Amino acid sequence: MRNNQILLVRHLRPGRHDFWSAPGGGVEGAEELEAAAEREAFEETGVRVGVRNVAYIAELFDAQGRTVKFWFLADYLSGDVDVSANPASGEAISEAGWFNLGALPEGHLFPEVLRERFREDLRHGFPHPIRLPLRRAIF
Repeated sequence: MRNNQILLVRHLRPGRHDFWSAPGGGVEGAEELEAAAEREAFEETGVRVGVRNVAYIAELFDAQGRTVKFWFLADYLSGDVDVSANPASGEAISEAGWFNLGALPEGHLFPEVLRERFREDLRHGFPHPIRLPLRRAIF
């Protein structure tokens, strides 16, 4: 978060998918979840963040199995948005930016809760992680 704005990245592969989400990705080796979230934000956007706490836990399923995603609340520390240096070339991140909570980008946004209730949850301060309903992965 920075001045009531949220950092989002756009994943675009024409003919396959086009969606916005908070920066994120996989955990490397024995890396802590929080460290992975901070690293992924920097790799995908050039922005350094400091994780506060887990905001949401989401479970997704598809034909290959189940995935658990941890969505963190984090604060801006430094840096300017720059997706050109993204080392994860297979991720197809086409753009990134800061968005006011009342003016999120159109189209698919993950997790959906960002559009539906994030502002209200943020007002309550996320005293504990909120578990989201199990859903089918669509991308």
